[in-house]
Amino acid sequence: MGKDVIVACDFSSAEEVYAFLDRFESRPYVKIGMELFYAEGPQIVRELKRRGHKVFLDLKLHDIPNTVEKAMRVLSGLEVDMCNVHAAGTVKMMEAALRGLTEGSSRNGADPGACGTMSAAGNRPLLIAVTQLTSTSQEQLEQDILITQPMEQVVASYAEHAKEAGLDGVVCSPLEAPAVHQRMGSGFLTVTPGVRLAGDAAGDQSRVTTPAKAKELGSDYIVVGRSITAAEDPVAAYEQCRKEFIE
Repeated sequence: MGKDVIVACDFSSAEEVYAFLDRFESRPYVKIGMELFYAEGPQIVRELKRRGHKVFLDLKLHDIPNTVEKAMRVLSGLEVDMCNVHAAGTVKMMEAALRGLTEGSSRNGADPGACGTMSAAGNRPLLIAVTQLTSTSQEQLEQDILITQPMEQVVASYAEHAKEAGLDGVVCSPLEAPAVHQRMGSGFLTVTPGVRLAGDAAGDQSRVTTPAKAKELGSDYIVVGRSITAAEDPVAAYEQCRKEFIE
């Protein structure tokens, strides 16, 4: 499965995201997060898919297994390319999420042509698990969450749980991608936010790298937000990210 740059469309309205994406001649792979999904609902996903974009639906489900399973069954009808849960929800919850997504996709007759990025099984979108948010530092991990192990070890442990549950990969910092691949194998995906072009501010992120460094570290997908969406020339910034990470 090829590498790709996913643009985090963290906008508050459909009008904003359409105006932004209309600047591109290509159809970038986009991430829809909570802000945009809560503002516009499922229709924003349907419209972006209609326009030819691959969609990573980033809702980070984390609840009891039964609730997550039912939610994933509903979300499967949107035919996104990738979606996620929190690995902290336990193996049982991740198994339930996978079951709901797989059964829902089968019920809906998921079309591999509609879902451009399918799982290895080919019958559902990719399902990945968030390990630790890239805004979380080692100090916060210890003081706020009461986890005293090193971040790399914590992320790798969550990755093991995700693989045990049958998921396709994890969300982690590019800094942890080597450890995840070393323990889980190269076929287990690392989707890595916390990526900035050189010289851009880190903002609220703690564990960040450049696209070139993420490539060196072995990330499979990078998720880039403000370095593209807040750039004076977003198209040029996107192409720079692709040049550094893919070419």
